Amino acid sequence: MAESYPSTVPSPVLSVAPVSLSAPGRGEDLQLRVSGPVTGTGLPILVFSHGYGQSLYTYGPLVHHWASHGFVVLQPTHLDSRMLALAADDPRQPQLWRFREQDLTRILDQLDAIEEAVPAIKGRLHRSRIAVAGHSWGAQTASMLLGATHPDPDDGSTVNIMDKRIKAGVLLTVPGTGGDNLSPFAAAHFPFMHPDFSAMTTPTLVVAGDNDHGAISVLGPEWWRHAYVLSPGRKALFTVFGGEHSLGGISNYEAKETTDENPARVAAVQRISTAFLLSALSGDDTPWKQAVSSLEADAPPQGAVETK
Repeated sequence: MAESYPSTVPSPVLSVAPVSLSAPGRGEDLQLRVSGPVTGTGLPILVFSHGYGQSLYTYGPLVHHWASHGFVVLQPTHLDSRMLALAADDPRQPQLWRFREQDLTRILDQLDAIEEAVPAIKGRLHRSRIAVAGHSWGAQTASMLLGATHPDPDDGSTVNIMDKRIKAGVLLTVPGTGGDNLSPFAAAHFPFMHPDFSAMTTPTLVVAGDNDHGAISVLGPEWWRHAYVLSPGRKALFTVFGGEHSLGGISNYEAKETTDENPARVAAVQRISTAFLLSALSGDDTPWKQAVSSLEADAPPQGAVETK
């Protein structure tokens, strides 16, 4: 297969949805959207996990940008999506966290089926360049494939599903550590939200807003930095100035969840996340260095980058 690794020059995008994957034990098939550039081969794969209540049809500002820069983006609809509207007494409700994690692994296990379902990408994927990304609860879900762990609420055992197929990650407003850091509501409703980042060694970009005062933690914006501060290995942190939980509108412009709509802020997240993935998957730091330099030259600046 001839390789044509993506560059910083955007290209037209194709998007196909819904694509159905068999998912025994889930209660229904796994639905996903597949987006990628119209041309090019040797394309890296990016699996994206949405935030609570969202679906395969959201996060257009990010997904279109990533796809236009050469990534084939795979977006599942998790069972917590408002589009599926599970009843409050649905027996799957207590296990939504587990189904989420299984959804991402299931996608990786069924890449052949995805290619067969979407002929436009068949033979164009680079199976050794796979990344994962997510927003909010989706970021915690994605972090598990990067090496984070958390206790199983059912028996207290450690849930560890680190996947060596994943070479890089982007975690957008990823929840921090649990225990006393959780609000009473979060402690009661999210018993899985006690992540341990000490084994999350995969190269990862963490994106956090410095004005994100989420209701699930008693800490302030510093809580959203934990995945960067507490994890080893190659990491980068992009602190978005003025950013709240939607980081300017990454889930969709004019969405009701967006409390800080700001296209310039979204553009900065697009630019930094794309450059990190390009560099982490190719081994060439040029896109990353160029993006950080351009960020520093912005007037006014949209954020600051730290690395370790």
